[in-house]
Amino acid sequence: MRKQTMNRDWIATARTLSEALPYLQRYAGSIVVVKFGGNAMGDEEAMADFARDVVLMRQVGVNPVVVHGGGPMINDLLGKLGIESKFLRGKRVTDKATVEVVEMVLTGLVNKRIVQAIMDEGGRAVGLSGKDDDMMVCVADDPELGFVGKPVEMNVQVLRDLFAAGIIPVVAPVATGMGPNETFNVNGDTAAGAIAGALQADRLLLLTDVSGVKNAAGDIVTAMTPGEVEEMIASGVIAGGMIPKAETALKALEEGVRAVVILDGRVPNACLLELFTEHGAGSLIRSTEPRVKPRVK
Repeated sequence: MRKQTMNRDWIATARTLSEALPYLQRYAGSIVVVKFGGNAMGDEEAMADFARDVVLMRQVGVNPVVVHGGGPMINDLLGKLGIESKFLRGKRVTDKATVEVVEMVLTGLVNKRIVQAIMDEGGRAVGLSGKDDDMMVCVADDPELGFVGKPVEMNVQVLRDLFAAGIIPVVAPVATGMGPNETFNVNGDTAAGAIAGALQADRLLLLTDVSGVKNAAGDIVTAMTPGEVEEMIASGVIAGGMIPKAETALKALEEGVRAVVILDGRVPNACLLELFTEHGAGSLIRSTEPRVKPRVK
């Protein structure tokens, strides 16, 4: 016979699961694109926590797509090879030598680490890049940036096929070009936004190494409209590496993504907090939609 002893932690866990029910119902069958990057990818515990969250999302009926960066790992290898890292407007300047290193690090080392982490937590995952099945076709974003790509053609059927098979896609932001043997490095946020737009995703979650979008006073902004984001960029309140994230959010919304959230990936279970709790965990950018729609009976 089972002992009927309970403690406060068990009761709290049960209450949390019960309170999460409307949110689990809300996102069942939805597509959520998650941009994973930053220093968390180099931390085994943080990687395992992220992988567990993604597996749980899939387990409750969400179709997650993980799009990753790998800046610290790229910088490390470039440094060992004596290749200087340069950035312009928050994007990596990528010459021929650099793009070869980028492709090697992102599609090899980083991509497979994330795939393995997801499988270690009981999920099924397949690693891809934007080159596979011509998922992402690019042109040069800016001559000053070199081989940095701007997506102009998206073919995401392979992702839908993986959803149907219960598999979590993990996508490296390396893409093909319009010409023969062209390879482009794509900003991870840009790639995630393009994939989210092509999939008409319910949510695009951009994980960062900062607390979120801050206003001129230094306070975290929890909700913004596209117009407010544009004003913050124009005034310089949003600057540096946050600019590509904000621009990605605006473009994704234009392409039909319901909402974009910029959130602190250093917070444990950040994705779950955003999706399955009342207040979320980041800076929400949307036109009119609340974090959770009322249930329709």
